[in-house]
Amino acid sequence: MLRLENISWSTPDGVGVLKDLSLEVPDGKLIVITGPNGGGKTTLAKIIAGLYQQDSGKIFLNDQDITNLNVTDRARLGISFAFQQPVRFKGISVRKLIELAAGHPMPMDQLCDILSKVGLCAEEYINREVNATLSGGEIKRIEIATVLARHSVLTVFDEPEAGIDLWSFANLIKTFEEIRKNLNGSIVIISHQERILRIADEILIVADGTVKAQGASDDMMSKLECSSGVTAKCFKQEELF
Repeated sequence: MLRLENISWSTPDGVGVLKDLSLEVPDGKLIVITGPNGGGKTTLAKIIAGLYQQDSGKIFLNDQDITNLNVTDRARLGISFAFQQPVRFKGISVRKLIELAAGHPMPMDQLCDILSKVGLCAEEYINREVNATLSGGEIKRIEIATVLARHSVLTVFDEPEAGIDLWSFANLIKTFEEIRKNLNGSIVIISHQERILRIADEILIVADGTVKAQGASDDMMSKLECSSGVTAKCFKQEELF
């Protein structure tokens, strides 16, 4: 379980982004964090991963204090972070990237199994470079494949739908649904998209740097007013803010 206690973080010029925020992510759950733009969601994700260091507060993973651990040490403990725009690696093949994530060489049948889970054919992709020749949807799915290869205890996805076409988004939803069925560890997704919200176990609303509400997906969806994706205008102000 991930536990954050009284987390605060401000920009270098003193603007408060997270304000005494506390939350828990249970084991074996898919949690979606949503809320209006500028509310602190991405900052929160990066603090969990260790990309940002909070100004105050404590972070625990399975009761171990990881507050002062950097991103590398947190990765060693099993925390993975998937960026809005995945990093491209010129000169590194898809196979090498997945093997680096796994920490060991992988036979073809294992590579095929992992890539098939994200809707890709291993024979077509393992020797391709992770560079600009891959589409946004392809690079997203390859990044998810590296997460699957790592067997992380906690994975954080920052707006995985960003920058991909509708066809790739539909396949992304199918991938998350498949991961949800075979969930080992916990997943946190930062997203505004209603289709992603609906596959969550729990939804957590962050606005103005604090947690405004958290609960089961069905209960939380009833508090959101939205016809095509959750935006800053989709929340009942009197209930949440």
